[in-house]
Amino acid sequence: MTAVGLGIDTGGTYTDAVLVDLGNGRVLNKTKALTTHEDLVIGIADALDGLSQSLLAHTQLVSLSTTLATNSVVEGKGCRVGIICIGMAFEDQGMVDEYAEVSGGHGMDGEELRPLDEPAVERALMRMRDRIDSLAITSFMSIRNPKHEDRVAELAHQILGIPVVRGHELSSALGFKERTITAIMNARLIPVITELLAAVHKVLADEHIHAPLMIVKGDGTLMSDELAAERPVETTLSGPAASLIGAKVLTGRADAVVVDVGGTTSDIGVLRNGYPRLEAEGAIIDGRRTRVMAAAISTFGLGGDSRFIVNGGELSLTPVRVLPLCVAAERWPRIRQILRKLPPPLRTSQPFPPDRVVQETEFFIASRPVSTEVLDEEDRQLLAFVTKEPHTLSEAGLALGIHPYMFSDARLVELGLIQRIGVTPTDLLCAEGSYRHFDRRASELAVDYLANLTGIEPNEFIARGKQMVTEKLAHDIMASLLLEEERPKTADLLGDDLIRRAVTGEAAPDYRIHIELTKPIIGIGAPVGAWLPAVAAIFGTELIIPENAEVGNAVGAVTGSVIETMVAEIEPIKGEAGLDPPCHLFAPFAQKDFDTATAAVAFARTEGTRYIEIQTRRAGASEAIVNCDVNRRIVSTKSGRVFVNAVLHFTGTGKPALLYQKD
Repeated sequence: MTAVGLGIDTGGTYTDAVLVDLGNGRVLNKTKALTTHEDLVIGIADALDGLSQSLLAHTQLVSLSTTLATNSVVEGKGCRVGIICIGMAFEDQGMVDEYAEVSGGHGMDGEELRPLDEPAVERALMRMRDRIDSLAITSFMSIRNPKHEDRVAELAHQILGIPVVRGHELSSALGFKERTITAIMNARLIPVITELLAAVHKVLADEHIHAPLMIVKGDGTLMSDELAAERPVETTLSGPAASLIGAKVLTGRADAVVVDVGGTTSDIGVLRNGYPRLEAEGAIIDGRRTRVMAAAISTFGLGGDSRFIVNGGELSLTPVRVLPLCVAAERWPRIRQILRKLPPPLRTSQPFPPDRVVQETEFFIASRPVSTEVLDEEDRQLLAFVTKEPHTLSEAGLALGIHPYMFSDARLVELGLIQRIGVTPTDLLCAEGSYRHFDRRASELAVDYLANLTGIEPNEFIARGKQMVTEKLAHDIMASLLLEEERPKTADLLGDDLIRRAVTGEAAPDYRIHIELTKPIIGIGAPVGAWLPAVAAIFGTELIIPENAEVGNAVGAVTGSVIETMVAEIEPIKGEAGLDPPCHLFAPFAQKDFDTATAAVAFARTEGTRYIEIQTRRAGASEAIVNCDVNRRIVSTKSGRVFVNAVLHFTGTGKPALLYQKD
């Protein structure tokens, strides 16, 4: 029996699962299930139930890509975190629940600048006891000497007995602020990922699957579940990164613009020489620069579940995610019944803010009970009214005696208390008959109603909506490519206007803009066949929609490799000079002095290779191939040639270890 890998991707709308032949990458079986945001594991279990159980029994590797870490950071979820900063203040104290700053820290040469104030550390830890669930520790120049971080960690384990994260363990790059942010995010995510991993293990155990579990990192590579529990921040941007790897595996193309169109968002990235382009300075997560290595991916609020509204008589496409009417009506048939009975719409040219638009074609259903949220009485009544089945705001207002505009529906959606159901790009495809799933009649009824509201025929309404989606996708692709080297800047008005003219074909009085891509577009995701042909035509480039594109993320999840990297630096000891002077080694595996640079490089190469091999195996590789690049910097002076420094880049690669099974 061939070695079978199970790939799972939890997206904003669907959870995809695939069974792949690990020998040749061929997809053997695939399925999709709705993502259950209240409990991701339910969606994962549903997806596994849809796979061939005979093939599933031969699973030798499981790999998961997930949006959980990214969503948790953005939504501010996770445990209570404290931080102790050593030798430098951290300005963004709003990120943590408890903060302390103590004296200490080291210099660029690794020498202690000030002794660690241990009494102050102990007082801070005592004050934080029972107030936090995990602790982040960050020290000035800990990447050159981690002794102060290590000592505080010892004290924290004695006094608090909770998970502790040390900044130097997550990054060897300079940047106290970025390293601190990374440590805080990591500390906050530990229980989130731990809970997810425990739940996934339970689902696998229920299916009698005992294969190793790997997690996709933000750079598209894999890590073991054990390492993910320690470094969960590295799983942020996991899902989009998996789409890039899946695109490469499914097409064999090494250079392409990859466009992953999902239900909630569209993710755009670039493959160069077979690898995702990485964020050189570290990923930006929730608007903050981190030291997390991740693929350079632009995410835009456009997908199959984006909200269409008619506002002031004009059709508008918004980035808000709603549940498509065709999907909802399949589950709650009363939606179709209500849509059939809608009275002729009252047209108005008065526009409203998009979040205050009340549409008769939109329904609401409760998502979860109220916990600590403070709500107005009208909103509490609305939640109770839509607990068992969906209703429009007009229905709720009539039944409760409250005007529909008195409900804070947008806020309730934002809090995750209710789910909005409405017209989406998926409904347009369903209404025209090109998407043959779920309840087509519900989509047709809603489209007819909104078309009447705008004063046009349903076919023209569908055409306008599809054109909006096409132009938005093309605009987002071009903006992503133009701004690639300028993140996190945004396009100025002039640049945005040029992109708009290139995408729409609109000519200015004296010129016309045309942009042609030099790489093909690879489409990943279920709806790409509907949207990307027109986009590729705009840019005059080849479009590749591979077989199994709809589960490309899950394919990428299970076909990735384990890659671990590390940097070691060697510099002359202060006051020493020459072509081969006494040197100090700065590395995660050693802080050590040597009589010569030659001896330091030889030691670093040997011990670094051993260290990265162990780390790569710990990350889940069955075998590790280690590559070491040594860059010596030597300059010529009046007194002769002088050694400045040496930087050693180690890379360990390997395929994930499989569960051994007999035929």
